[in-house]
Amino acid sequence: MPATSVLLTPRAAAFELFGIRFFEDDADRDAEAVIVDPQPYSAEIVTNATGDLDSAIRNASMLVADQEEPASGAAGLLAKARGDYRRITAALYGEGYYGGTVNILVGGVEAASLAPDVNLPDPIAVQVIVNPGPEFRFNRLAIVNQAPPTDDPADHVDPPVTLGYATGQVARSGVVIRAEGVALEAWRQQGYAKAEIVSREVVADHATNTVDVTITVAPGRPARFGSIQVQGTEHMDPAFVARQTGLVEGQEYDPDDLVLAQKRLDRLEVFRAARLSAAETISPNGLLPYTLIVQEQPLRRFGVGANFSTVDGLGVEAYHLWRNLFGQAERLRLDARVAGIGFPVETEEFDYFFGGTFTKPGIFTPDTDLVTTVSAERTVLDSYTETSAGGRVGLTHVFSDHITAEGGALFEVSRFDDDFGTRDFMIAGAYGGITFDNRDNPLDATEGFYASALIEPFYEFNYGNPAARAVIEGRTYFGFGETDNVVLAARVRAGALIGPDLDEIPPDRLFFAGGGGSVRGYAFKSIGVDGPGDTVTGGRYLLEGSLEARVRVTGDIGVVGFVDGGYVAADTFPGLEDLRLGAGIGVRYDTGLGPLRADLAFPLNKRDGDPDYAIYLGIGQAF
Repeated sequence: MPATSVLLTPRAAAFELFGIRFFEDDADRDAEAVIVDPQPYSAEIVTNATGDLDSAIRNASMLVADQEEPASGAAGLLAKARGDYRRITAALYGEGYYGGTVNILVGGVEAASLAPDVNLPDPIAVQVIVNPGPEFRFNRLAIVNQAPPTDDPADHVDPPVTLGYATGQVARSGVVIRAEGVALEAWRQQGYAKAEIVSREVVADHATNTVDVTITVAPGRPARFGSIQVQGTEHMDPAFVARQTGLVEGQEYDPDDLVLAQKRLDRLEVFRAARLSAAETISPNGLLPYTLIVQEQPLRRFGVGANFSTVDGLGVEAYHLWRNLFGQAERLRLDARVAGIGFPVETEEFDYFFGGTFTKPGIFTPDTDLVTTVSAERTVLDSYTETSAGGRVGLTHVFSDHITAEGGALFEVSRFDDDFGTRDFMIAGAYGGITFDNRDNPLDATEGFYASALIEPFYEFNYGNPAARAVIEGRTYFGFGETDNVVLAARVRAGALIGPDLDEIPPDRLFFAGGGGSVRGYAFKSIGVDGPGDTVTGGRYLLEGSLEARVRVTGDIGVVGFVDGGYVAADTFPGLEDLRLGAGIGVRYDTGLGPLRADLAFPLNKRDGDPDYAIYLGIGQAF
C-alpha cells in the first residue's frame, strides 16, 4: 500500500508541520500587514472532536479568541483565517491526527478563495469547520546514529521511548520533536558538543493510519572546553569572570557544566545579563572555545521596607548596596533599621540596628564566598533591654542547587538590663550550619522542602562559662489543583542551649517565641519562662510550629487560615501542657515579586497582659 503525505484542505493556505512552514508566500505576509477600517465578525468552531483534541482545536483558533475585537478590514480577517489554517492543522498533528481537514467559511465562502480586497458585510459570520479524521499511530521508527549507552549516571538520558516515541503509540508531532531533543542530549552528555539533526523523514500512511519516522543524527567530534574570552566588562576583572564559570580549559565538554557556570555567574549579582556562546567549530586539537558576553548592572543600589503589627508597632528599614568594589564582584551592604515605633511616640522605646556585610565571592573555589558582618543594635523588649555590638567572619559554600553550608567565627560584647539586673557579657565562638532548600519559590512556595540546622559553640569571658546553642527548622509545602490554587504549608522549629545558669547566659542567646514570624497573636518574644512576679525570661529549649492553608481566590488575591503554637522551657525539653496557641486569617496580594501580607491573629490561651488580637503587615509569606 503506497504511503501518502498529509494535505491541508484547502491546499492554497500555508501551514506548519514540525516547525516548518509550507505554501507560504509574500502575499500571505503582506496581507497580514494591511491595516484598514475595522471589520467586526463572529466566529464559531464546528467539529466532532471531543476531549483534549477539541480543546487543542479551540485553543489554536485566533479567530475565535479575538472575535471580541474587530479585524483590520477584510484583509486582516482573511490573514487571521490563513493563520488559523496552519495553527489548527498543527494542533491536529500535535494530537496525532494527520488526515483531517480544515475549512474556514467567511460568510459561507471558503476564506482561501476570497481576495484580500473583498467587500464583506458588517458584521460577518465565520465558521471554522474541522474534521479531525482518524487517529494515527507510530509504526516504523528509527534514530540513525543513536548515542551508545553510558555507565555514568550523570550522563544518562532517558531514551525516546519514555516520551512515547514507540511503535503503537499515538503519533503526536511534539513527540518527534522531543525525541530529537533527547537524541541530541544523549550525545552531548557524552562530550559531543556539536551533535545535530541532519534529517527528519516523516511519512503518514493514510491506508493504515500510521506514521513512519526516521531521525538521523550527526554526532560530530568529541570536544573539550577551550579558552573563555570575556566581552562587555566595564568594571569587572575579565580573568576573574572567566574563572568564576568553573570551566577549565581541556576539561571534557559537558552541558551540565555550562548550566552550573551560568548559575555561578548569576550568583555574583553583578550582571544584568551573562551568556556563554560556543565557537562555530571545534578546533583541530579538540578544544571548543567560548565567548562570555556580559552586561554589568549599576554599581549601587538602595532599598527601603516596612512592617507593622498592632502589638509590636511600626518598623522601617533601609539598605545601600555597593557592587563590584574592587573588580571581582565584592559586595558591601549597609543596613539600618528602626522598630518598635508606637503611638504615642516614645523614642526611648525604639529599637535601633545598624550593620554592614562584606562578601568576597570566589574564595578558594568559584562556589565559596568569604562573608564578614559587623553590627550594633539596641533592642527594647518587655523581658530585657539590649545594647550590643559584634561581628562574624566565615565562609559560605554552595554544594548544589539545594544544599548550602556555612561556618566561621563570631564575637560579641553586650549589656543587658532585665530582672537579673545590669549585666555585661563578652563572647567568642564559632558557628556552623547547613541548609537544604528545594522550594519552587522561596517567597511564595507551592511545593518543596526547606530544612536548616545551625550550631554555635561559644565561650563567655566575664563569667567564664562555655556554652553551645543549636537550632533546627523544617518547612514543607503541598499544592493542590492544576495551578496550585490551594497550598498547605507547615513549619516546625526546635532549639536547645547547653550551658550555665540562666543568669549567666546573654538573654539574646536564650529562646523566646511570639510575633509575626513565630506565634502570631502574641507580642514579639513575649513567650518565655515565667520569672519572678509577672516577668518573662528566655529559656534553654524551644519548640514551635505553624500550619497554614493558602487559597488563591483570584489571580492576584489569596486568603489564608493559620494556627501557630510555641513553647519555651527553662531546664527540660518542652512538653505540650503549656503550649501557647494563636490562630487567625490573612489576605495576600501578589505583586509579582512577592505577596503583600496582612494577618489578623488571636491568642487562643492568652495570659494576663497578652493582647486580645494582633494585626501583622509585611512582604512575603509568613514562612
